[in-house]
Amino acid sequence: MPPISRFVVLLAIPAALAGCASFGKTQPPSTCPSVALLGDATDITRYKGTGKDITDLLLDGRITGVPAQCRYGDRGTVTADVAVRATVSRGPASNLKQASLAAVVTVMDGETILDQQDVPLVANFPSNVDTVTASSEAVRLHVPNTPEKSAANYKIYVGFRLTPQELALNRARGPR
Repeated sequence: MPPISRFVVLLAIPAALAGCASFGKTQPPSTCPSVALLGDATDITRYKGTGKDITDLLLDGRITGVPAQCRYGDRGTVTADVAVRATVSRGPASNLKQASLAAVVTVMDGETILDQQDVPLVANFPSNVDTVTASSEAVRLHVPNTPEKSAANYKIYVGFRLTPQELALNRARGPR
């Protein structure tokens, strides 16, 4: 090997080794799964009884954020801590001081569910305030991460846990 080639190789070794440092457990992985909202489950509307009039509206909510952080977990996994944030409004038929809702966070591999957790959300309404932001605690999800299939190839879906009637209303109403 000519002397100039040896010099280039010697310069390349530290750069290559520096790149390996990003695989340590202290660095966030670059192989995080993507997070997506479920279009039919991004909103929730609840009515009093069987009414569908504005005067029967108990609450209306929308998922507004999904803060998530990834890090390497046990060998062969990436750990994703995912929280849910929503704006919740109480309607004319409600005098609630507090409303409990549930979101669901699901890790998918194509059509296969790998992990799914309910995420409780509590909206606290102070006096004379009808719209608030509710934030959940983060739930921990474990996503496979192997040389054959990176965690980036999986997807995390987030939506409200809806009743069949709430889902039908969202689908009939279409995107807002």
